[in-house]
Amino acid sequence: MNSLLRPPLPGPSLLARRRVSPSPAGERVGLAAVVVVGGRRRCRRGLAVVAASAAPSWMEEAGLELLEEGVRRNPSVSDSYRPVGLPRPNATVLEAQARVCTGPGQTRPLGEEQAMRVLDTILRSAMGELKEEPVSSAQLGYEEVQCVLKDILPIGSSSGSTVVSEALLAAFLIGQRMNRETDRELKAYCLAFDDELGPPPIADVKSLTHYGEPYDGNTRFFRSTLFVAAVRACYGESCLLHGVEWMPPKGGITEGQMLKFMGANIHLSPTQAKTLLEDENAGFAFLNLQEACPPLYSIISLREHIKKRPPLATSEKVQQFVRARGRESMIAGFYHEGYEDPLLMLMRRRTVHAGLVVKGEEGALSMTTKERSAHASKGLPVNHCSGFRTPNNINSSEADGIPRESFRVIVNAQELGFESTETPRTDRSVLKNLELGLAALGGQKGAAYDRIVLNAAMADHLLGCSGAEDINTALDRAREAIDSGKALRRLMSYIKISHKVT
Repeated sequence: MNSLLRPPLPGPSLLARRRVSPSPAGERVGLAAVVVVGGRRRCRRGLAVVAASAAPSWMEEAGLELLEEGVRRNPSVSDSYRPVGLPRPNATVLEAQARVCTGPGQTRPLGEEQAMRVLDTILRSAMGELKEEPVSSAQLGYEEVQCVLKDILPIGSSSGSTVVSEALLAAFLIGQRMNRETDRELKAYCLAFDDELGPPPIADVKSLTHYGEPYDGNTRFFRSTLFVAAVRACYGESCLLHGVEWMPPKGGITEGQMLKFMGANIHLSPTQAKTLLEDENAGFAFLNLQEACPPLYSIISLREHIKKRPPLATSEKVQQFVRARGRESMIAGFYHEGYEDPLLMLMRRRTVHAGLVVKGEEGALSMTTKERSAHASKGLPVNHCSGFRTPNNINSSEADGIPRESFRVIVNAQELGFESTETPRTDRSVLKNLELGLAALGGQKGAAYDRIVLNAAMADHLLGCSGAEDINTALDRAREAIDSGKALRRLMSYIKISHKVT
């Protein structure tokens, strides 16, 4: 919908890159920092947080010590955040599940040799021969599920062991994925755990955006949403991020990992998240599924053992763990065709004022500034967006009492004045992702900076946020939040405040 991006835009920003004054010896914080650990001086990599606008005086006040402690306490690679106590699935059976549990149009049948190897693995596991890598209950096949059903039916049976419930639930989730869940089934998944902890708290904010990033994170490219939230909070667009520290099948970088690495408290209750949303020095919050919805968090291990993303991976993006007195919006990422309309349907059922689904990089929310190749694969391109919002005219749908207008658009960053740049690769490195994001919030121009600006401004514009009707104005507002140092201060403040909320 080209009208969303009018009028024509000028060239790239004329904002000059700031000069960075060298820090005095002993005060420098960069990629090589000296730390005292156990009475000895050690040289190690630190976070590149002193960028263009970062002054040592306020950086220390804003929580630099927490950052330094976070680096020592937490690992820097996303794989390391996998909970230690989770038993690993059997690799042979998992590989087979990856082939046959993809969906009706993508399933790849097993060859005879592989099928026999899988059956032999299951048999040896049942006989107790595979001590180090047994086949788990969640990985068992058709015959085992038949036995489970006989054990638990009819209703009223005394059977209720963990083994039975895991096997049955795994079979159910796998079957749902293979048969492609219906809209009614997705609604059930979405609403099943609403009010699990009671009615959601209501934040006294004028605008709140719920961010639905894929819970299993990024494994290749820069993940920008945490930094986008800090930018948008600077001008009153409160943002609620939700997810987990680590999630299969990708086990990639998440907002939970980044915040934990920096020393923030990532175990907030919804009420505590509400407090942070209302705080003038924060304005955004991250909610861990472990606190927000314990039943869903409890099946992380099961999700690893069924290999493919279950239907829950779609519906969990569209949650409202906190509500707002003002305007509410939702954003969710997707990759596979066929999930765009169901996500928007679920958002409408949440009765939000605006909804946006984005085909970002890796199926996440981050739009790219990289120009699309002429040889790009078929299907919806990266930067494809569709959604609905409160209209400025009367030609709109009012099925649930909220008037809305729909839109579809492919965001072309070059038409918006951005130079085409390759997306920064992080390759599961939490530290690398933080270095890129923090340097960008400090004013360092480049690919990460451009992506944060683009994603903040386009969210404002497409969701119909106040003051973002003109895309040029929205872009300038996002840049000002960064170049003034406000966004970086917000993030540093959040780290400290997250430990003080009650």
